[in-house]
Amino acid sequence: MAEHPTIAPPSAGTAPVLVRSARPEEYAAAGALVADVYAAAGYAHGGYLDVLRDAACRAAVAELLVATDAAGRVVGTVTYAAGGTPFADIAGPDEAEFRMLAVDPAARGRGVGAALVRWCVARARAQGKRRLAMSTQPGMADAHRLYQRLGFRRAPERDWSPEPGLSLRVYAIDIGEDGRGGHPR
Repeated sequence: MAEHPTIAPPSAGTAPVLVRSARPEEYAAAGALVADVYAAAGYAHGGYLDVLRDAACRAAVAELLVATDAAGRVVGTVTYAAGGTPFADIAGPDEAEFRMLAVDPAARGRGVGAALVRWCVARARAQGKRRLAMSTQPGMADAHRLYQRLGFRRAPERDWSPEPGLSLRVYAIDIGEDGRGGHPR
């Protein structure tokens, strides 16, 4: 897949981060990061941790992104999936979604999560998608604030449950019919 790097502007006193497609030698770090972040927060356990760790599998069928710091360390990751592809749980044919967003706790507050999400919005727009959606757990309040700040809106009619006892909330942003809009939904 083509690499579309994005530089996230630095926060006060920090260096910028680079958002780009993950390289094979970074798959293990990306997988460990998302699994560790989700497990530490109580958002994943058991077999789902294995799915989170398997970044190579995601990279084979979706777009695995990383954010790296000035030293080249992976400090964030997200998976972008166009509708109809194996990692698209909720995206329809004219939509895309992102999943498994994680930022290293030591890098939080530097705009890493926002840079990863903005990359996904830009990618959806470039692909001519009408909407970008994502699922989130109810307790992920910091993530919800980020999504709302970036123009995503709750889509409660799309909430779903992948397994008993786990309810997911859906947020979405309309890109526009021509792929140039930006009207939040």
